[in-house]
Amino acid sequence: MLLLSLLAPLVQFACIAASPAIRFGKTTLVGLDIPTFQQDLFAGIPFAEPPLGDLRLRPPVLKTSLAAGTFNASTFGPACLQTAVPGGLTPDSMSEDCLTINVLRPTGTQTNAKLPVMFWTYGGGFYSGFSEIYNASSLVAQSVTRGTPVIYVGFNYRLGPLGFPQGQEADNRGALNLALRDQLAALEWVQLHIGAFGGDKDKVTVFGESAGSIMTTILFLNSPITSLARAAIFESGSQATLPLYTPQRRETTWEKFVRGVPSCASLATSGSTFGCLRSANTTEIFDGLSAAMAAGIEQFPWQPVIDGPGGFIPDLPSVLFKRGQFARLPFIAGTNLDEGTSFTDPTVNSSAGIFESLVAQYSPSVYPPTLDKSILALLKLYPDIPSLGSPFNTGNETFGLNSQYKRTAAILGDLWFHSQRRLWMETAAHAGVPTFAYLFTQPIVGGSPALGVSHGSEILYVYGAPVDPSPSSMLMSQLMPNYWISFATSLSPNDGLGLSRPEWPQFTPNNKVVIQLNGANTTVIPDDYRKEQMASINSDPAIWHH
Repeated sequence: MLLLSLLAPLVQFACIAASPAIRFGKTTLVGLDIPTFQQDLFAGIPFAEPPLGDLRLRPPVLKTSLAAGTFNASTFGPACLQTAVPGGLTPDSMSEDCLTINVLRPTGTQTNAKLPVMFWTYGGGFYSGFSEIYNASSLVAQSVTRGTPVIYVGFNYRLGPLGFPQGQEADNRGALNLALRDQLAALEWVQLHIGAFGGDKDKVTVFGESAGSIMTTILFLNSPITSLARAAIFESGSQATLPLYTPQRRETTWEKFVRGVPSCASLATSGSTFGCLRSANTTEIFDGLSAAMAAGIEQFPWQPVIDGPGGFIPDLPSVLFKRGQFARLPFIAGTNLDEGTSFTDPTVNSSAGIFESLVAQYSPSVYPPTLDKSILALLKLYPDIPSLGSPFNTGNETFGLNSQYKRTAAILGDLWFHSQRRLWMETAAHAGVPTFAYLFTQPIVGGSPALGVSHGSEILYVYGAPVDPSPSSMLMSQLMPNYWISFATSLSPNDGLGLSRPEWPQFTPNNKVVIQLNGANTTVIPDDYRKEQMASINSDPAIWHH
């Protein structure tokens, strides 16, 4: 989803020691020494050929070698094209030639060290985000302190129409879900090359947040993920967090993008746009992206789509779950207390308004006759009572907004996040997969009270960089990395190393529990909050395109 919490880029260090270097085939990679944390950074390494010209709108072509000589790996590569520019991103720091990967390791790591690898996929609604803004130095430093050092890997993937083409033509040309293919290519690169950095290709844990988590859970449906990773951590995102449709649903979205590309505008409705788009220059492509986003098509116009037999998403995830068609790798999955607040229109003021927005979100081209009944049933399960709404645990406070805001936020949070996390975990646990669930409830200081513990607010704690200096917050910034690192290195969050912390029980069919992550009260609770509401949502997943 939207990237709401950004981490500061790696700080500029005044003291730079001798630059680390490794042999990479016939190339010498020269990285950046980070003496403050005793770490080596190798950044901006191409993992795929530039997706330009004839390679635009095609699956990535894995780049297995670099030119002989020296490669400067001391700076991050450019971000992929996007109009929502987090972290002060400027047009000059964006490029279509953006498929690069970054490796952060403890200084002195030997080639034969075989350290576990944590592979991060960022969020951003599938149309924004880039790897550079995630500073993993504290995370890696904590791994060393606790005696279980890890290597951290981040990468960039294509965004918007270049990463998630929509429409019939994209389907015909096999050009759907290209960003997912970028993610797989980056994981394949890790398999081929992480050993040169001292990593163990057989001990890769994939983790991500929001869109990054959604993408990673999708890989558990129909991809070679079991040969590329051994475990996963999903933060606020499951396969069907957003309703899934076939690519034809957003034909108009694709047309608006093409119409904004000056040299291709006349072909927008022709059903034959790829040839022209591959000939356009990057400036024109960016113009098309800007025009499409400015048109306000919908909240998330570019996202994964059902790509049919042999694809990443052959059918609705709920259908695949019933067939047992999913990867059986251990995982952690969780959500934040108030996931829905960030996506709720603060001006919503009536039941009719909620109804209409849900109809617009969930209606395919043919209006399903049961949708209206399902929405009305949902509204009944979530009454207009402020004390029951989100942000939760705020009583009758409405923050100067209509009470329907809290009601809508509760519905969206459960419909998109909490119910899907629960369904995914119940499905996997029933199949015998070791799983661990969390609910992040750490109060967020300095944010809008109307957002509560909102989507993305856990990221700073995972990366050990909270803004809030309170004892509770600082404790959580150590607890979460310890749980995450423990899982990545031992396949259990309870390795007994590092910071002393509460035992985190496995989620099983006979013990459906989540750990509440809160610096003032980290404790195990039953996974039965809003049980009736989420059971109703999950009882007929096809209605919600889950």
